[in-house]
Formats: sequence, structure tokens, C-alpha cells
Amino acid sequence: MTFNKSVFIPVDPDAAFALITQPERLRRWKTIAARVDLRVGGEYRWTMVPGHSAVGTFTEIEPGKHVVFTWGWEGSQDLAPGASTVSITLEAADGGTTVRLVHEGLTIEQEIAHAEGWNHFLHRLITFATTGDAGADDWAAAPDPINELVSAEAGLAVLQRVLANLTPAHRDVQTPCKDFTSHQLVEHLFESVAGIGRALGVDVVDQPTAAPEVRIADAAQLTLEAFRTRGLDGTIDMCFAELPATVVANILNLEFLVHAWDLAVASGQNVVVSPVLSEYVLGLARNTISPAMRGGSFAEEALVAESAGSLERLVAFTGRQIASV
Repeated sequence: MTFNKSVFIPVDPDAAFALITQPERLRRWKTIAARVDLRVGGEYRWTMVPGHSAVGTFTEIEPGKHVVFTWGWEGSQDLAPGASTVSITLEAADGGTTVRLVHEGLTIEQEIAHAEGWNHFLHRLITFATTGDAGADDWAAAPDPINELVSAEAGLAVLQRVLANLTPAHRDVQTPCKDFTSHQLVEHLFESVAGIGRALGVDVVDQPTAAPEVRIADAAQLTLEAFRTRGLDGTIDMCFAELPATVVANILNLEFLVHAWDLAVASGQNVVVSPVLSEYVLGLARNTISPAMRGGSFAEEALVAESAGSLERLVAFTGRQIASV
């Protein structure tokens, strides 16, 4: 079976090609994380929603005109990597570009499922190309089933939207994390994510002049992919200590979600988090932050109203004061 759909977007073919191939653009409408080696024979890995990554190889590339790649799902036996093919053709049209997507090599059941997915993401592509903001993806908000790595991917989606809206004017603004301005907190985030990546055996190269969202997203993609490959069993040598892999994943969750809140408050943004995610990460925090860590890495737990939501309870548990929020 084949899925075949065309949509119009109000940008020229070169801009449209960037939207469907460049990681920074893909993250705005289609993926949480994206690794792209854009050459014939090069591989890609796109985390579409938490816990689900599409992988494949580029087989044809003509910038501004078309791209063809194999398609499958990481770890899937139903539609394994290389089992199907996606081609995207771009044709200049009055006022923009017609984007035609053809997905071949599917069973009837796979075509039905992928039609739902492609319709969802093509709608987000139209919205992004038209307005500049596709909005938070509801499909990434409340993963089910969920574990420490799935929740980290969902938290990364939240963090990236906050980072994308930071401007140079926010650089020296104090965050609720009392030791850090916004710039210093981005530096801390990179070092934390890159440090975990190095412990997992990947070389996370810094891009200090890149925008905060690009810098953190690229580091997080490498680290999360390495974590997925390794799994959650056993321990990880973090240099300062040998920690259970689940605890290291918990740390990533706290870095992503709590610091998303910190940066949102500092920059005047309204961060929206599904209670499914914030409640789960609150449970991880309770299993990670020990009394001995209070007064050092974490302040004492702050008081919140009994009616407080799980995100407020999470940030209060990590020592943030939320009375002014």
C-alpha cells in the first residue's frame, strides 16, 4: 500500500527543502530530536514522538526539488528500518511550493497508521510555514507507556520550545535557580547533558556561538540516542561516582523539565506541561534527591498550596520558590 498526499506551503522550494531536511527546522514541526547526514547513503534518526524514532538512509537528494529515503522504526519488528520508502517532491507554485509526500511499501494496517501520522505532521508543516510557529505538539505531551527515557524525550520537547524563544535580552536575567542567569543556566545545561553523553561513550562537540536551542538540542540528541542504545540496566561511571543508569536518566529528566521552568520564568514565557509528564518526573525527583543533597545541589523543598499542580510541586520539591509565578 502507498500513502500519497500533496500540500501547499507559502515558501519557495529552497526554503521548503530546508524545512524537510535540516534538524533545526525539523524540530519546529516534525521531530523532538533529529540527526541528519544529508548525502546519498547518509543516515537519519528522527524522534517523532517520545519513545518512537524513525530511522533510515537517504537514497536520492536534489536540493530544492526532491529527497528520497528509506523508512522504518527503531527497534520495530512490524516496520523495521529499510522496510519502506518515502519520497518528497517539491514543485514551485504561485506564492509558494507544492509538497508531495509518497510513502511506499506499507501493509494496509501500516498505511492507515502512517496516514494518521503524516496528516498530523503535514498539517503542522503548513502551520509552521504559514505562521512561523506550529505550536507544541500534543502528541509529544503525555507519553503512554512511559519510562525514564521516554519522559526525558518529552521533557526535551518542552525545553526546546522555551530555548527557541530566548533572545539576547534574556542573557543576563536571573533565573529562579539562584546560582544562574539565563546564559549561565544554558552553559550548565550543556555541560550536564554533554557530561552524561561522554559517560555513555559519545563525543558531544560544543557549539558555543550557536543559538541556545540548537546547542542544547544537538547535545541532547546524541546523548539520548546513546542512552537508547545502551538501555537502563546496570550502572554508569560518571567519573565522580558509579550511578545506576536509571538515576542518570532521572538527572536528565530534572535537567530538561525543571530548567525549562527556570528559563521560562526568567524570560516571561508560559510553559505548558502535561500533568502526565510532570507527575511522572516528580516521582523521579523523589527517588533521586536525597536529604543529604539539600543545601548543596538542591535547596530545601519549598511550600506550595495543597491545590498546586504537579509542575508546581515538582519545582517546589527541587527548592524553587513559586509564590511569584
